[in-house]
Formats: sequence, C-alpha cells, structure tokens
Amino acid sequence: MIYIGLGGNLPTIAYGAPEYTLATALQRLGEAGVQIVARSRWYRTAPVPASDQPWFINGVAAVATAREPTELLGLMLEIERELGRRRGARWDARVVDLDLLAYHDLVLASSGGGAQLQLPHPRLQERAFVLRPLAEIAPAWRHPLTGRTITELLAALPPEQVAEPLEPG
Repeated sequence: MIYIGLGGNLPTIAYGAPEYTLATALQRLGEAGVQIVARSRWYRTAPVPASDQPWFINGVAAVATAREPTELLGLMLEIERELGRRRGARWDARVVDLDLLAYHDLVLASSGGGAQLQLPHPRLQERAFVLRPLAEIAPAWRHPLTGRTITELLAALPPEQVAEPLEPG
C-alpha cells in the first residue's frame, strides 16, 4: 500500500480550517486518478519541533495508483501549490503539507545534496502526527527498513508528542 501524510496549521480564505484544505487535497488526488483507499481521522497535533505556531491538523491516507513514486510526489507538490502552499523556512506554519510516507515496501535512499525522494519518509518513525493516524488505518504496518511494527514505533515516541483525534473513533 502507498501512504500519504497530510497536515496543515493555517486556515485559508478559499477552504477555511486546515481539515477542509486537507480534504480538498484528497479530493484533488482523486480527481487526478489516485484512488483513496482509506483515510484516518484528523488529529490535532503539536508542532514538531516545539514552537509557538498554531497546532496542526494531520492525517494519513492509504492510496492506490499506477504512478511511480516521483510522479506521485510531483502531483502532491502541484496540489500543495494549487492550495496555497508557499515554501519558507523548514518547519514553518503552512496551509497544507503532503508527504509521501511509504510506497509499498520500496526503499529509496538519498544520495546526498538537494531535495531527493527518500522512502520510507526518513522521519516518519519519529512523529506521533504520522504514526497515530497510520496505526489507525494500517495497524499491521512494519517499517520496511527496520522491520519494527507500528506498535513498537509508537511506544518509542517521546511523551511530549501529542496527537489527539478530532472526532471520536
């Protein structure tokens, strides 16, 4: 399965609260022929690293597509731009962020320098805002590099990483 992380912490005039922008991003993926197989609930999450910016809304979607990883990532970046994403400093507040978390069990390592696609996402195992929603839709998922289960990865997170579902399960 292919997993995409979605997040944002700034409202927009066009879409409103972040969860509506994220829902629009999923709709745009679907319109481009990417099948949305499952979606987690939306989670309210603390910024990582900790800062005074607004908390984020995050979720994870399982998708199916015939697109290759770089082509899918290109589509995701295009959707971010269409929805108003302006890249600034790393970890800044943003209206939308789409991350390609895992593409089946494919492992792609960066060969250094520049923004290159790495799979699985190089920091997904360190982030409650990814692991909690991923566990909701893929409880049997294992990290393709380490072999660790999602339960093991969640247990290793520091307690200050907060990810609370917006709606009941």
